[in-house]
Amino acid sequence: MNGAVNRLIHSRTLRFLWRLVVYSLAAVGLVTLIYLAGFDYSRMVSDSMSPTLQGNHWDEGDRVLSERVSYWFRSPRRWEVLAFRHENGNRIMKRIVGLPGESITMRRDGTILIDGHETPPPAELPLLRNHYLPYGNLMDGKPVSCGRGYYVLGDETKDADDSRFNPPVIPEQILGRAWLILGPAGRRGFVR
Repeated sequence: MNGAVNRLIHSRTLRFLWRLVVYSLAAVGLVTLIYLAGFDYSRMVSDSMSPTLQGNHWDEGDRVLSERVSYWFRSPRRWEVLAFRHENGNRIMKRIVGLPGESITMRRDGTILIDGHETPPPAELPLLRNHYLPYGNLMDGKPVSCGRGYYVLGDETKDADDSRFNPPVIPEQILGRAWLILGPAGRRGFVR
């Protein structure tokens, strides 16, 4: 009788452990699937988005989680920080200034004009007011068409390789919206 009880307990323990392994693997698979479908992780390795996102080396840069779930339901919006894949394969983050179908012009004082109308940044981004520099395709004061893409600028325009020197970001390049700074510890929080 003792042997039968021991086998029964051993059998139940093995079944419990097997279920635990199966459920754990399923949970890991589900979390991985959710991450791959809706999120992207990157590090800032340049100061082109400073002070919003900081970093000038892989080890020191902000660790940023981008989400693409909101873009399943809506298009990217002006003034959001967009994570995208550059033509050379690098992951880059810049702020959206121009939307598809619009044209961008910039005055010498850094004021942005969309389709000829002055378009100031929102009040929660005062550092961007007349902050941009008219370099690249914005130097001559002529309108630059966004075509079907998004015209993006770095917050630190002296150091930004953005749409002033590259074509607007097309939808196929978009990885998501820069959403959350995961680290370093003193920088954690949502991206403005």
